Amino acid sequence: MNDNNPSQQPAARTDHDSPWKVALQKYFKEFLQLLFTDIHDKIDWTKEHSFLDKELQQITADAQVGRRYADQLIKVYAKDGSEEWVLIHIEVQGSSEKAFAERMHTYWSRIKDRHKMKVLSLAVLADTNRNYLPDTFNFHHWGLKLVFSYPIAKLIDWEANWQALETSDNIFSHVVMAQIKAKRVKDSELLLSSKVGLIRSLFERGYSKEQVVELFNILDWMIKLPAPLELEFKTLVDQIQEEKKMPYINTFDRLAIQHGRQEGLQEGRQEGRQEAEERALQEKLTSARQLLSLGVLNEEQIAEVLNLPLEKVTQLASE
Repeated sequence: MNDNNPSQQPAARTDHDSPWKVALQKYFKEFLQLLFTDIHDKIDWTKEHSFLDKELQQITADAQVGRRYADQLIKVYAKDGSEEWVLIHIEVQGSSEKAFAERMHTYWSRIKDRHKMKVLSLAVLADTNRNYLPDTFNFHHWGLKLVFSYPIAKLIDWEANWQALETSDNIFSHVVMAQIKAKRVKDSELLLSSKVGLIRSLFERGYSKEQVVELFNILDWMIKLPAPLELEFKTLVDQIQEEKKMPYINTFDRLAIQHGRQEGLQEGRQEGRQEAEERALQEKLTSARQLLSLGVLNEEQIAEVLNLPLEKVTQLASE
């Protein structure tokens, strides 16, 4: 968001972004206060924390991953007065994954080895399987025993205390409610009603214009509605703004941004297909060069075998 113009909508985001990543970067302190209170209370919030995206990308670049909503690596300072700094690694897991705990240990090990600092790994589980609680990685081999445990926050546990979220003074409660609704509600009309209810609450909490706009964008991105309901949602949001006399959201711009997101995803998929096709072509050309050097097949036969245009093979032969 542009800090100089809080009503300005953000540019269309790419597939590398997520509403969770934006929410964590905007409301990291509130996130810990709500979901990991003990950790929040150990941090010296008078000192600035910083996000280490590039460092995390280098560490996790070759890792096999499941469906994740966000990875974040944040440098914070503890209250003990020492000059040491702590890295907090956050995983927001969207679906059950058998190797999740092992991957958490792998990330922890890589981060610790790279920075030689204290590392705390936290996991936010956004799935709906109540029996899925991967908070420990156990490894046993020939007498070697490793037990790696880390704090987790299971979002659907808040369903039993929903009123606490609705009345919470913590601004991150809206993100948690939106994620639960996005995963739980399958009926389109009910999802629309739930989304509108969450948006209405933003205008009733006394938040600043900037906070309302930022949270609206996060919730709008997190809870996706079927296309036929988008116009109805726009109308209902406009009605709320008129009722509250808070014209913060430009719903026409919002629809354009959402369309841009979809186009961005489509372009990303198209680029992926193009890269795959280019790699396949290069592999065929390499094979064609090898066959030409062997002299076993003529140009027409090579073109037929490799499904290449004859002119391509002829060009290679003349090189």
